[in-house]
Amino acid sequence: MALVDEVGTITAANPALHQYLALPAASLPGRPLTHLTALGLAPHTTPGLPEVFTGRRHHLVCTRRIASPLGGEAWAELRLEHLAPARGALLTVRDTSQGHDLRARLRTAEREDPLTRLAGRAHFLDRLADTLEEHGLRGGRGRVGLCVLGLDGFRHVNTAHGHLVGDHLLRAVAARLARLGPALAPGGGEAPVLARLGGDEFALLVRETTGPGQLTELATTVLRELREPYDIAGRRLAVSASAGVAELRARETSPAELMRAVTTALGWAKAEGGGRWALFDSARSEDGAHQDLLATALRPAVRDGEFELEYQPLVALADGTLHGVEALVRWRHPRFGRLAPNRFIDVAERDGSIVELGRWVLRTACAQARTWQLARPGARPPYVSVNVTVRQLWDSDVAADVADVLAETRLPPSLLQLELTESEVVGQTGRPLRALQELSDMGVRIAIDDFGTGYSNLSYLSRLPVSVLKLDGSFVRGFPFAGASPEAEAPEAAAPPAAIPSAATGPDALPAEATGASPDTPGARDRNAAAVIAGGPARSTTAEGRPADEVIVEALVGLAHRLGLTVTAECVETRSQAERLRAMGCDMGQGYLYSRPVAPEQIGALLETTGRCPGWTTSSP
Repeated sequence: MALVDEVGTITAANPALHQYLALPAASLPGRPLTHLTALGLAPHTTPGLPEVFTGRRHHLVCTRRIASPLGGEAWAELRLEHLAPARGALLTVRDTSQGHDLRARLRTAEREDPLTRLAGRAHFLDRLADTLEEHGLRGGRGRVGLCVLGLDGFRHVNTAHGHLVGDHLLRAVAARLARLGPALAPGGGEAPVLARLGGDEFALLVRETTGPGQLTELATTVLRELREPYDIAGRRLAVSASAGVAELRARETSPAELMRAVTTALGWAKAEGGGRWALFDSARSEDGAHQDLLATALRPAVRDGEFELEYQPLVALADGTLHGVEALVRWRHPRFGRLAPNRFIDVAERDGSIVELGRWVLRTACAQARTWQLARPGARPPYVSVNVTVRQLWDSDVAADVADVLAETRLPPSLLQLELTESEVVGQTGRPLRALQELSDMGVRIAIDDFGTGYSNLSYLSRLPVSVLKLDGSFVRGFPFAGASPEAEAPEAAAPPAAIPSAATGPDALPAEATGASPDTPGARDRNAAAVIAGGPARSTTAEGRPADEVIVEALVGLAHRLGLTVTAECVETRSQAERLRAMGCDMGQGYLYSRPVAPEQIGALLETTGRCPGWTTSSP
């Protein structure tokens, strides 16, 4: 500390100030404060000094770098405070070098990633914001490109080799990106701004782009270079990277939106197997957002009663009588309207809500089947077929759920059939297989849906307790017109059967889950569409001139019957198809020839009349 008189001359100073400034003892008194450059008082503070000396101003505070006349520098807070009632002031010098250095290091850390020495996340976002603002000032005509990279399997590197090796790998990736930077400059212009965003993610900002093609070329080049092996700590590591790419007009985006876009695209690239780039697409993003909205609403929708069931007849090909129905779920969404299963079943499987939804479907379908049974004492009641996913077999005790529902509804087990698609059930062992065996021992029928969709190993039929094979509809579609003109064989579903009218119109009237859906109508299953592509309208024929699909179906029916299984043909749309299937010995048919999926009341009305579906014909095959 030091005392200063009313004209700014130091009158006394304590030993600590002399020691701090590395000056001889008692050398400060008599020196003018304003001329003491060692204190670092800047000229703009000088006008305030007389006000403090005379008391018109209470104090003055500033932070300055102090240089000792004997050498050395330090940062200090200087406080000059008026001494009332006398004239003059007290000078206090407080060293702040440590705090100043810490703040400087923190500012550096914000600008620079300490591990890789690339720009840090905060500094990179500032550069991105400045770039977008700069383009806005120029009329917003410029385009900005952003590429975010993520190393594939980096967690495995840390787990297998340790975090130290992982850090060395990140430094090597950063160095390779830095060397590559100038080569990525468009037309020899400004190189991309490089940054490490955190973890194993890096970013490249192209401040002026010519279009998406430039960004995808950049991503291709970078991913190719990063695939080259790395020699790290005596190990040779090979890692790939994925990239999310976005290229937009500067005036149409913001830093947050652009970062969200590339992060979304990076997620797409990794989900597709990694080692590739994905270009952000707003339509795809909106679809993902739509799926997220459905996922959020699924569980409450089950509790709030937003789902309903329709039923599609399973008809005996021999006499056209209705033996059973397949239960098909619909969602009456308050915002999106009536949704078919292909809009939400995959979402339900991903987030686990399929278990709760599946229990509701099972309970509702069994209760309805029991109602039909009680309505016609002495008559043969129809069985109900309910779709089950392997996710349900893994995540819940399906056998216990079925037992509880059958006990609650008093439905005989023989009137319940559970369907699983062939692609899901092949190769299953352990818990799913045990659950299916328990259900079969209970008396419940097990059906394999979409049978024949690409699996040639039929040995699994001997291991599974299967009762029914449902032939994939692509086989039946392979022989729709042989033996009749196309005009005569127009699908009967074009005009709904009189006894079972169409329950709805529009896209949801032809749901993807309905096994009788035509591949050319809205709502048909995606996998059926794939089967059409694989099979095509121009089918191969056998040496005898019969369509190959017809020969395959006949062979599959014979195989199933020798194994003691019944066969249901899906997608039966014409009488000719039904007659040929009956001639081959196929047991059951399902499709628009007989009915679309309809409300339970319409099934009840049919059972109360003839019990035969309108599409059945008595003509000989």
